[in-house]
Amino acid sequence: MKGVILAGGLGTRLLPLTKITNKHLLPIYNQPMIYYPIQTLVRAGIDEIVLVTGGHYAGDFLNLLGNGKDFGLRFINYAYQEGEGGIADALRLARIYTGLDRIVVILGDNLLEKDIGQYVRKFEQQESGAKILLKEVPDPHRFGVAEVDEQGRVVNIVEKPKRPKTNLAVTGVYMYDAHVYDLINTLRPSERGELEITDVNNAYIRKGQLTSDVIDGWWTDAGTFTSLYRAARLVAEKVEPKLKDHWY
Repeated sequence: MKGVILAGGLGTRLLPLTKITNKHLLPIYNQPMIYYPIQTLVRAGIDEIVLVTGGHYAGDFLNLLGNGKDFGLRFINYAYQEGEGGIADALRLARIYTGLDRIVVILGDNLLEKDIGQYVRKFEQQESGAKILLKEVPDPHRFGVAEVDEQGRVVNIVEKPKRPKTNLAVTGVYMYDAHVYDLINTLRPSERGELEITDVNNAYIRKGQLTSDVIDGWWTDAGTFTSLYRAARLVAEKVEPKLKDHWY
């Protein structure tokens, strides 16, 4: 099992902060944002990672992370995405490094309170296909939303729906078998001109090969000013619980 961290894009929603650096290098409390997805994968038992980035500051990741040994990694490989082709477009750049191995993909601006190791182990036991992690949220219209049947199985995922049918957001953690790259090659760009990860997940649903779990603990992205602040506060309160009673 190998890990893939997607840390490309221009981070335009965080301008002017991202005018001089990549979004994923911004601080979240006491660490750069990119540290958190790396630590999530390492805690899940993954010690070989591909980091896909882009833009003008891609070299800064190498300066910061080096060969990954400080995180307990055996290998960290770097791939460069030209332009903004979408999450699925970024993912296919990892193929040369991951080969036929199964992968755990995490978006570089996603932070989770709890260890995901139990879900990774369940995916390892899965014969084939994909697994996504879900979280109940108060603002599902901001995310890809999972629609489920009476048995709780995901039957469809709708990206940023105006009228969500559930409050189950698809987090930025995805697990795939090696067939994911073949599926990406069949995709057509969305209205945004990007290859969408939601289309990948729906393709697995149509094949009857997607499973899901609802995670414990908090989860957040950090791609807007509001969520960046929220992420910093959640991490701060996890590191120093006494801060919960001392915010001014």
